[in-house]
Amino acid sequence: MRSTVPDPSSSRPARSPFRPARSRLPRSWRGWRVFLGNVLAAFGGVSAVVQFAGQLFPRVVSRPGPVLAGSVALCLVWGLARARPQAGVRQEFTRPHMTVVVEEGDLFEQPGHLVVGFTDTFDTLVDDGVVINDDSAQGQLLARRYAGDAHRLDAELAAALDGVAPVARESVRDKPRGKRARYPVGTVAVLGSRPQLVFAVAYSRMGNDCVAASGVQELWLGLDRLWDAVRRHGQLERVTMPLTGAGLARLHDLDEDSLLRLILLSFVVHSWERPVCRELHVVIRPGELRRIDLPETGAFLAGLAAGARRHV
Repeated sequence: MRSTVPDPSSSRPARSPFRPARSRLPRSWRGWRVFLGNVLAAFGGVSAVVQFAGQLFPRVVSRPGPVLAGSVALCLVWGLARARPQAGVRQEFTRPHMTVVVEEGDLFEQPGHLVVGFTDTFDTLVDDGVVINDDSAQGQLLARRYAGDAHRLDAELAAALDGVAPVARESVRDKPRGKRARYPVGTVAVLGSRPQLVFAVAYSRMGNDCVAASGVQELWLGLDRLWDAVRRHGQLERVTMPLTGAGLARLHDLDEDSLLRLILLSFVVHSWERPVCRELHVVIRPGELRRIDLPETGAFLAGLAAGARRHV
């Protein structure tokens, strides 16, 4: 069992093949530094061109006002084009050979295996939104992968958890709604069949008031067990997961940027020990993407890849 959570704060420059997000200005100090650096570099280049052109075509630069305005406009456009945040980042690793992608999209339209976070009770009741919110990953799993058939999902969960002993059972009086058997945090129920397995990982505790809560240690433990399960059952095939912990699990210790880095760090560290899968996609919902600095994420991934190469 791993209980120490490394600090996911270091970063290095990265490149990404994804298109820039439309009509978005830089959202971080790194983005604004890139913007200013490119504006100054472009201004230096344009100034050199103007001076050279002035020697050949003196009439062109006889009116400096329009030339200066055009040069400044060109430099600003160039700086924005270079500094606009991207819609995703992609990093190739050579140790082991794998790809990590962070992108905006619809989690349930992705191919391959799927990771969905659960609570320690593996509750599925979404009828009134009290136990499980129908807009959460769990609620969407039921609606879109199981066509709203809660009995089928519960049956698969029960079969997957058959060999796992509950650590506690709540009484009807203490927990009148939802399921009452509690499983260890970190329990992973593998549902469905290849090539679209669902890895249901319990990383939070469902309170008797039906409010889920988690922390950094619980999430790290859940990720630890998740990668082990993916390694055993996924046959190195593509895995897609959401920004686990960013929803209603009340994981307030980390913001979205730090949470994403924690997930990526956990995956890469485990992959260094033994390959988990050839391709991991972390799919960010549009509402969460605006709170994530993708250039910093790309830099962080590039730093992990460079660290892996140094240890070969």
